[in-house]
Formats: sequence, C-alpha cells, structure tokens
Amino acid sequence: MTAVVRILLRRVALLVPLLLGIVLFVFLVMRFSDADPASAFFQGANPTPRQLHDFRERNGLLDPLPVRYVHFVRDLLRGDLGTSALTRAPVADQVTTALPLTLQLTFLGLGIAVVLALAAGVTAAVYRDRPPDQVIRVVSLVGVAAPGFWLALLMIQYLAVDRGWFPTGGYVNPADSLTGWLRTMALPAFALSLPVAAQLTRIVRTSVVEELDKDFVRTAIGSGLPPRVVVGRNVLRNALVNPLTVLGLRVGYLLGGAVVIETIFSLPGMGKLMIDAVRNGDPAVVQGAVLTTATGFVVVNLVIDILYLLVNPRLRAA
Repeated sequence: MTAVVRILLRRVALLVPLLLGIVLFVFLVMRFSDADPASAFFQGANPTPRQLHDFRERNGLLDPLPVRYVHFVRDLLRGDLGTSALTRAPVADQVTTALPLTLQLTFLGLGIAVVLALAAGVTAAVYRDRPPDQVIRVVSLVGVAAPGFWLALLMIQYLAVDRGWFPTGGYVNPADSLTGWLRTMALPAFALSLPVAAQLTRIVRTSVVEELDKDFVRTAIGSGLPPRVVVGRNVLRNALVNPLTVLGLRVGYLLGGAVVIETIFSLPGMGKLMIDAVRNGDPAVVQGAVLTTATGFVVVNLVIDILYLLVNPRLRAA
C-alpha cells in the first residue's frame, strides 16, 4: 500500500509544473492575441483614447508582462478567473454555470463509448476471423473515419427532423425532468462518443486476442472452465491496460469535441461560452474557459493513472 501511495504522490507532484506550464501558455497566447479587454469593455460606446488608457491602467494592463503574470497566478490561486468585459460578471460564475453541462455531456459520452467498445471488442475477439468479427471491424473502421460533427448532423436530420424521436437542440435540466434531460442529451452524447468507441473497440479486440493466445488461458479453457468465465475473470482485466492508455488520451478529444457538439445542438455549456466569448471579443472569458478545460483534462488523466494501478498489479510492483 505504501508503494501505491508513493506512486500517486509522485503523479500529483508532476501536476504542479504541468499546470503552471498550461497557465503560462494560455497567459502568453491571450496577451499576444488581438483581443483587447479595453475595447471589449467599451464595445458599442466610442471611447476616447484617455478612457482606454485609464481602463488599462486601472486593470494593470500597462504593467510589465512578468508582473501581470504573477498577478494572474495569484488571482487563480484565489479562484479568481477575472471579470467579463462585456457582462461585468465574474468569469468564475459563468464557468460554474456552463461547466456542469459539459461534464454531463463528456462523461455520458465516455460511458457510452466504454460500454460499446467493451461489448464490441470482446465479441470481435471471441469470434475472431468469423462473421461477427469481420462486421465489427468494418463498422469500427468507418466509425474511426467519421467525424463527430458529421454524425451529429446526420442524427439531427434522420432522428430529430425526419422522425421526431429527439429534439433538434436545447437543454432540459435533469432536476426538472430526467426524461427530458435524456432526450436532449442522447444525440449529442452518441455523436460525441461513437468515434471514440470505434477506436477503443479496435484496441480492446487486439488486447483481448493477445490475452486469449496466452498459455494460461488455453490451459484454463482446456481444463473445463467455461470461456466466458475465463474471459471475465482473467482475460478482460489484463486486456484493459492498453485501452485505458488510449482512453486517457481520448478524454481530451471528448472535452474538445464537446465544444463543437454543444454548438450544433445549442447546448449552453463550455463550448457555447467559449465561442460566444471569441465572437464578442471577451478575452477574460476565453481565458477562463480554456484554463478550466485544460485543467479538467489533466485531472482526468490523473484518474486514468489511478485506474492503471487498480487493473495492473505489475505496474504497482514496478
């Protein structure tokens, strides 16, 4: 147990320089972009040069870049993501409002992807080189090549517009109606998850096939144990290591893809928040949303590292 705790502490310690690097990168990109908080603040008004100068001086925009970075990090440590130049509202409040929906969409899509990949990948491996395997391999290949936004448009056309089974967009809070929430989230979650499920299916199939070819599996099946028991107890757990590696990387795709999917389905999540902020020239909101998304990606990968330890005893021993 001590070794496990030591590994986890080492992973957490590595997050500190990584997060600082992310903060520095986002800070520099936003400072060297054309976005001007002063212009956004006076949008629609015709400010004089003196008013613009006073605003920049009052908000520290004229300070040297290192000083501004130190103040920026200090504010982040206090949970202050800045203030929107347009709405005058704290960015943290806007992120807190939009983030739950993006998390719902991301983890719902993640859950769908994992279930589909495990079911299809294990089936393909068990029926290797037979018709079920061949069909699953072709379908997964098509799924890998199909972009999520294209699947979203197809689903809207055929399942929402033509048949009316689902709404074309909008969002219902699960606290108001669980059924309504499922109907509004079903198409976005499937559109987001299917490319990931297709990629994971191929990796699960390969991993399970490798495990099935090992001597201990053939010995267990030859001794009379049912194949499904051997697959469930031994093969699947050992075969999950490689898919978990890819899953950690694909979470970034899910978070990034959620931005596009939310826009297509008019969902008021982080995607809509970022795109509206870019369109309206509100750099503080863009900066806060990007930092929140990047931090979420890092935290999820830490969770994936913990799952490595749970499913792979050899990694704990190493």
